[in-house]
Amino acid sequence: MDLFEYQGKEFFAEYGMPVSAGEIAFTVPEAVAAAERLGTPVMVKAQVHTGGRGKAGGVKFAADIDAVRQHAGNILGLDIKGHIVGRVWIEKASDIAEEYYASFTLDRSAKKHLGMLSVEGGVEIETVAETNPDAIAKIWIDPIDGLSEATCRDWVAAAKLPEPAVEGTVEVLLKLYRAYSEGDADLVEINPLILTPEGSVHVLDAKVTLDGNSEFRHPDYSQYDATQSRDEREQAAHAKGLQYVGLDGSVGVIANGAGLAMSTVDVVNQVGGNPANFLDIGGGANADVMAGALEVINNDPAVKAIFINIFGGITRGEEIASGILEAMKRVEIDSPIVIRLDGTNANQGRAILEPHLTDKLMMQPTMLDAARRVVELAS
Repeated sequence: MDLFEYQGKEFFAEYGMPVSAGEIAFTVPEAVAAAERLGTPVMVKAQVHTGGRGKAGGVKFAADIDAVRQHAGNILGLDIKGHIVGRVWIEKASDIAEEYYASFTLDRSAKKHLGMLSVEGGVEIETVAETNPDAIAKIWIDPIDGLSEATCRDWVAAAKLPEPAVEGTVEVLLKLYRAYSEGDADLVEINPLILTPEGSVHVLDAKVTLDGNSEFRHPDYSQYDATQSRDEREQAAHAKGLQYVGLDGSVGVIANGAGLAMSTVDVVNQVGGNPANFLDIGGGANADVMAGALEVINNDPAVKAIFINIFGGITRGEEIASGILEAMKRVEIDSPIVIRLDGTNANQGRAILEPHLTDKLMMQPTMLDAARRVVELAS
């Protein structure tokens, strides 16, 4: 779950990190009223789940109320990389002496948490990595051991932060790691982390991605789930508990397991097709789940053919086949379907499907064969 900046700052504040006072606004009058309460000067900041807001004109300094009114009017409704701005964060402006970058995320290859710290803040970290990789100090943290103060101090020293920023940065980083680990986050990023002219270290931006699978440990995370950016297809799939990501192609994809779903998307591309979605129905492929998946994909007008790619594991092939046939009775399908069924009891599953095969329901022996056939149909 990606958080808006203001949500990220509220999340950080729960762990004691210093953030600026601010208020969320959905209309120009609300933005003006917020600025009057906070006192100018303020920043008017677009709230969207994407980067590059500043370059797109979504972050503006407002010295007075008239400027707040003007900037809020220009930013609300602005299209930033396909995201329409529906809310702005009105934040008390901060004086900046220096800008830094700090983040924690998971390094899957190392099976450890990765911390990155740089004196070159205010710039996208990818740009820093490309132009001046030595400016990024990295540490790998064993989740069992956690981040000690001594290690944190060594890390700050390696990043070559100036002496006035050291104590404040160490304090913020320890709290940031706690927020990352205890909050079940996939990513926490501060860019920039600033040093004020008075010598205080302050969080000026917040990028946070939380692990949605941890929601059972954090009931309050439902508030973040409610503000996720989803198109109509993704919203319908989410309501049915399906793992779905909308794409721009014409081949609907249904698979059981995230890895197989990604591989299916790849093989459709490999044979010259364009997937319309990523859809993982998980370990089960019963009639209810399959019907929900088919309904979501069938409601996408761009879909011209559907690829059901199932590898039976704990769920056996005959159960999967029966689930597909039952689902097709419940959902009136407009597009032809190509099935690849393999794994546990696949022969029994294929035998169940065989009598029902038509020019609208087809079966292929391999994933590659099925991909070629479904792309041909979609074309």
